[in-house]
Amino acid sequence: MCRYADYGPYKRHFACFSCRKAFKRLPFEDAPAGRTPPEEEFAPAPCPECGRPMADMGLDFKPPKQSAVEHWEVVEFLFAQGLAYHSCGCSGPGYRPSRWAEVPAFLEAQRSRSAGELLAAKFAARAG
Repeated sequence: MCRYADYGPYKRHFACFSCRKAFKRLPFEDAPAGRTPPEEEFAPAPCPECGRPMADMGLDFKPPKQSAVEHWEVVEFLFAQGLAYHSCGCSGPGYRPSRWAEVPAFLEAQRSRSAGELLAAKFAARAG
């Protein structure tokens, strides 16, 4: 069962890669009744620390420690590749690497494969 469908409202998680900090923000549709947010509030959330737009990381983002520079760099790289932490809450977004050495294998596993590649992999597995 999807936990985000039954309980809530859940705050969205935002990350500032410059400051290496994360913050939570309620979706505007869950704002108190009668409160209409200004137009600029629909833009990406500004970082409370530096004012730069923050990245919407999804509800399942657990930020690394601020001192974990490599982990933050990997998170920023994966976000730029379109891999954030969005999910319905059933099983979470899945594994995400925390070190540069793990990134190539992770990206290869995420790559879409054609039907021919999948069939070849099945034959290779049976032959091996």
